[in-house]
Amino acid sequence: MAEPVVEAEEEDERGHRAGRRHGPLAPALANLALGVPAIIPFYLTYWLLTKYLPSSCDAFVTKPDMSNCDYHTLDHAPVIMFLLALTGAMLLTALVAVNILGPLRRDDSPRRWLPMTTLVPLPFMILLCLAKA
Repeated sequence: MAEPVVEAEEEDERGHRAGRRHGPLAPALANLALGVPAIIPFYLTYWLLTKYLPSSCDAFVTKPDMSNCDYHTLDHAPVIMFLLALTGAMLLTALVAVNILGPLRRDDSPRRWLPMTTLVPLPFMILLCLAKA
């Protein structure tokens, strides 16, 4: 009975094992999947840039009709900023885990995964285009 031959994995110049090389499909799909929950911090950022920043509310205006102030927007801004900080930190943690720590754990190079992070805003952009149409 012959013993199965086990091929030794080759190591590159840095001492990493040369595993199976996948195409860009896995990093692209993983970052697109991260883009779905990332819609929340992207929308919160969009709201702050389009609603909160353009409102000119001077604290010392004597008559409310003299300024272009939306007090409803001012009331919601602190909550939106808090939620943006919370969801943004969670998104950054997920991005680091998927695009840096995951490939390093599998002896893969993060250089193949990091360019695919540009796909994360794609679901939000698609929804934004559909909402504007």
